[in-house]
Amino acid sequence: MEQSNQQLFVYGSLRSGFQHPAYAYISKHFSLVGDGKVKGLLYDMGTYPAAVPAQDERFIVGELYRINNPDELSWAIAQLDDYEGLNTEQGETALYRREKVNVYLDDRETSAWIYWFNGTVEGKEVIASGDILLYMQQKNSGHS
Repeated sequence: MEQSNQQLFVYGSLRSGFQHPAYAYISKHFSLVGDGKVKGLLYDMGTYPAAVPAQDERFIVGELYRINNPDELSWAIAQLDDYEGLNTEQGETALYRREKVNVYLDDRETSAWIYWFNGTVEGKEVIASGDILLYMQQKNSGHS
């Protein structure tokens, strides 16, 4: 199986610094490879960040994970698809779509699955740093 199929790039609530209940799930089935970035824009949707791909040199900061047991991959990805709301009712549009993306690490480039936002980001604020944790720290401390 191709390595990129076994990797996942996360930028929001699934990041280790977030302490989200879903992270406990991720850390059970995936191991952290390291910090990385992907080309894209991150938007503040109020209660969560939304990532959309970008062609230019704008980056989203996040973490790269690899599945611990490749035999569990399809099951683990199905759980994540469910968590990200990809399994919609007929006639509904999924809020996210899962695609392959190039991930840039300090010393190399690889590819992984990412969940891109599938809705509209019209009128939403771009998170200039591309880093939701940094953005939330600044927001909570009252600095813009």
